[in-house]
Amino acid sequence: MYRPTPPPAGAWHLRTAVALGVLAVLVMALVIAEWHPLHALDADVATGLHSSALAHPGMTRTARVFTDWVWDPWTFRLLLAVVAVGLWWRRERLLALWLAGTALVGSALQQALKAAIGRERPRWREPVDSAHYAAMPSGHALTAALVCVLLLWLLRTRSTPPAGLWWSAVALAGVSVAGVAFTRLWLGVHWLTDTVVGVALGAAIGLAATAGWTSLRPDARQAAHPEPQDRG
Repeated sequence: MYRPTPPPAGAWHLRTAVALGVLAVLVMALVIAEWHPLHALDADVATGLHSSALAHPGMTRTARVFTDWVWDPWTFRLLLAVVAVGLWWRRERLLALWLAGTALVGSALQQALKAAIGRERPRWREPVDSAHYAAMPSGHALTAALVCVLLLWLLRTRSTPPAGLWWSAVALAGVSVAGVAFTRLWLGVHWLTDTVVGVALGAAIGLAATAGWTSLRPDARQAAHPEPQDRG
């Protein structure tokens, strides 16, 4: 019985990366143009969450622990570095370098956009946390999304995880990315649109990198879509 061949994983990743990139560019353009509805939304979300942070100091302390240690960009980078070292040890050195290069591209783009846009962070009379450099995009959100996309892709293509393990990993990645964005907003160091752009760009870079790897490596294409067995 004939079954249609699914579209290549690399093509799907690339299309999604482009869509997310367009979303990020659109939001950045609206912020730079000072589109009032978007700025009003940013202000309302920031003011409401800052008031809650002041009213719930225990939750604020917990958010600081998570943002400074569990979901810190260096925590995600260290996790990716450990995976890259493992791949290097298994003699998959080109893939290890590809992951490291992708992380470097993400960091460089983040810093370049921060310098180019130069958006100020929220300012409060009673701040509950502090952060340096410009606000957009959120480096925490970008790094979390980028690393989670790469790790999920590796789990899916370099092994055959049971369904339970796969969906648990997807849930953990989703909670982590959402948690990173929320804690940065709760602590009053970012605007909502900073985190939206960060997540969109991070996921876009990760998906573009996986699409590039899949298109350049025939073995990666075969692993993503193994040939169906002839059952006669």
